[in-house]
Amino acid sequence: MRAIRIAKSGYIVSSATFCILGLLLLIEPDVSAVMLCKAIGILLLVCGSFKICGYLARDLYRLAFQFDLACGTLAVVLGVLMMVRSDSVLRFLNLVIGILILADGLLKLQTSLDAQRFGLERWWLIAGTALLTSILGFLIVMEPFQNYGVAGAMILLGFALLMEGVLNLCVALYTIRIEKQERHLR
Repeated sequence: MRAIRIAKSGYIVSSATFCILGLLLLIEPDVSAVMLCKAIGILLLVCGSFKICGYLARDLYRLAFQFDLACGTLAVVLGVLMMVRSDSVLRFLNLVIGILILADGLLKLQTSLDAQRFGLERWWLIAGTALLTSILGFLIVMEPFQNYGVAGAMILLGFALLMEGVLNLCVALYTIRIEKQERHLR
């Protein structure tokens, strides 16, 4: 039970950090690309570690962490690459982050449908947020705001990171159940 509490807390803290990073990019889009790459790398490393921990923990519904062994491992590997090889990763930053956000949004869309089958009331909130997050991930990959320069790309990235954080918060708050907590609710 302790592992699931740690995983849930880590998931919430990582999600809040995504939201804060997204808001910072919306407020200050002219941030250094190298600094951003390293910050996202650290965040991916921490978030990936919590995802792996969550997958290995005993979540009652097993919805929030169902894809997190593979996703967590990928996040850790990309996080390390972004911190160690920021110069090389910068050329593909939008593509890498866009694909990660798109994939996570699509996986969370499936999680929302599974939550509906479990009878969870707020499945629709996860579905809507996952759909919007997936669209933003797709837009980052397609780079529709190239004419607006780096600031336009950073604002889009900031909005996508904010929505990624909100999506993960929704999943953590509405789908992670600890068995003792569930027995108490009955």
